[in-house]
Amino acid sequence: MTEARMHAEDAKGYGTRSWTALLITLFTTGFLLSCDGGAPEKDMATTAPDAPEEATAPASAEPAAIPLVEQAAGLFETLPSSAPNPDNPGSRAKVDLGRMLYYDTRLSKNHDISCNSCHQLDAYGVDGEPTSPGHRGQRGGRNSPTVYNAALHVAQFWDGREPDVEAQAKGPVLNPIEMAAPSEEHVVAVLQSIPGYEPAFAAAFPESEDPISYDNMARAIGAFERNLMTPGRFDQFLDGDATALDEQERRGLATFLSVGCNTCHTGPAIGGQLYRKLGFIFPYETEDPGREEVTGLASDRHHFKVPSLRNVAKTGPYFHDGSIATLEEAVRIMAYHQAGQKLDDDQIAEVVAFLGSLTGEVDVAYVAPPELPASGPTTPAPDPN
Repeated sequence: MTEARMHAEDAKGYGTRSWTALLITLFTTGFLLSCDGGAPEKDMATTAPDAPEEATAPASAEPAAIPLVEQAAGLFETLPSSAPNPDNPGSRAKVDLGRMLYYDTRLSKNHDISCNSCHQLDAYGVDGEPTSPGHRGQRGGRNSPTVYNAALHVAQFWDGREPDVEAQAKGPVLNPIEMAAPSEEHVVAVLQSIPGYEPAFAAAFPESEDPISYDNMARAIGAFERNLMTPGRFDQFLDGDATALDEQERRGLATFLSVGCNTCHTGPAIGGQLYRKLGFIFPYETEDPGREEVTGLASDRHHFKVPSLRNVAKTGPYFHDGSIATLEEAVRIMAYHQAGQKLDDDQIAEVVAFLGSLTGEVDVAYVAPPELPASGPTTPAPDPN
C-alpha cells in the first residue's frame, strides 16, 4: 500500500469510466465490522423509516449553492433514525439487553474483550488501530470498521460474509483470534450463570421458551446496533440548508460528484451497498483475497465491500488492513488505483473537507456504558490460555 507516484497522463484513455470509480474503495478504512441502565433509550422501529422529503433550500441560503443542494438531494438520502429488521423487531427491553451485552467482557474467554473493545462507541465506533488486538494480544489481518450506521449496509465484514448485524455479532465471540470463547454452549452457560441476565433475556424475548440462547444474544446486540445512527451537517444540507456546508466543503462535494464517486458511494450511509475490486484501474498490492474467500470465485479476488463514508474523518487508519494513516493519502491512492488519475493537492484538500462534513452526531446517552449485572457463584473464571 504505497502512495501513487505515476502522473495523470499515465491514465489517458480511461476517461469518465476511470473517474466513476474514484474513492470506490476509498477508506477501505477501518470501517466494516471485524467483529461489534440508566440512560434514556431508543426503541428500534419496526417499520421502514419514511422516505426523505425533497430538499427545498431556505431563502437565506446562498443562491449559487442551491443547485448543488438540489443535485445532492437527488442522489443521496438522509440518515434514518434506525435500520429496522422485520425478522428482529426491536423493543426497549431488547435494546437495553443488547447494550449490556455489547459492553460485557465476560463473553470473551479471558473476560477482557467486548464488542466495544474494537468498536468503541465513544470514538466513532473504532479503536484507531490498523488491526485490533484480540485474545492474548493476537491480531487479525483486517481493520475493525465502525459499527455506526453499519446496520444500513448490504452485508457485514469487509468480505460481506454475513448478511446483517445479527449474524455478524456471533462471529467475533467465537473467533480464536478475537474474543476466543470456546463454544456457543460455553457462552450460554456464562450468561445463565449471571443472575441479572435471566430476567433481562426473559423481558427481551417473552415468546421464547428458553430466552437465554446464543441466537438471542446476537439478536439483542443487533437490536442495539440498529439504532447507532449519526446524522450530521450533510443531512441538513440534503434537507435544503445550503449553509450547512462551507464553501470549501461544497467545492469538495462538487468534485466528488463530478468524478462519479457517488456511483458506488450510495445510499444513506454513502457506501456499504456494493462490492468493488481494489485496484480497479491500476493494480493495488494486497495479499488479501477479499470476497474470493467467501464465494470461491476468482472473479471476486481483491473485491471488498465499498465502505461507508459517514464519519470517515474520524475512523482511520484506512483501507481493509488499516495501512494508510491519513485521509489525504487514502484519497490520493484511490484516485490513482481506482480512477487512473492523479489529483492535485487542492483537489485532495477539497474532497477531504467534504468528507469531514460527513462526521455526524453520536447520541451520547444512548451509547453510555450501562451497569452490568454481577457475576454469580458459578460464573466461569477468566481463562488467559
